[in-house]
Amino acid sequence: MLVVDDHPMMRDGIASALRAQPDMELVGEAGNGREAIARFRTLRPDVTLMDLNMPEMNGLDALHAIRNEFPDARIVVLTTYKGDVLAQRALKAGALGYLLKSSLLTDMVGAIRAARDGRRYVPTEIAVMLAENMGSEELSPREVEILKCVASGLSNKQIASQLRVSDETVKTHLKNAFAKLNVNDRSHAIAVAMSRGIFQL
Repeated sequence: MLVVDDHPMMRDGIASALRAQPDMELVGEAGNGREAIARFRTLRPDVTLMDLNMPEMNGLDALHAIRNEFPDARIVVLTTYKGDVLAQRALKAGALGYLLKSSLLTDMVGAIRAARDGRRYVPTEIAVMLAENMGSEELSPREVEILKCVASGLSNKQIASQLRVSDETVKTHLKNAFAKLNVNDRSHAIAVAMSRGIFQL
């Protein structure tokens, strides 16, 4: 078992929980995505528990890199974000599990065992969100960029000036984003985008 998280206290907590399991052994730790790739190459763990939000290289990029080199790598993603978009990205990238830090104590051992056996593990609340939003169209990078500008309090005119596009272009992108998110106004769009993990502020 390899544990990857940029918080030493989180790694310590996971390590002590693993020690209580007779069928699990912690073989290594890493504090960011680059370290994770190097440790994985050396240790070849049965299962890797990987935080998504880390400095230098995030967990999603590290997951891609490890799976490209080792297609059979069994990785469970660890995150504070409940959004279905992040879960979808992680599962598409080859993660076998998606584990919320808020339910770490109750779900971690089951998620690790499932991954070790080659089975998927997704918490019910995430599975429900994935099902609810299945088939919904993804926002384009430009739509996400404009929504982030809206979230930081900029008007359409200010966004247009910052991105060097016309007011009409901004309005069109927002209209498209609203339709994809199934919302009618700016504040609702931001709330839905953040709850689904499309972006974080």
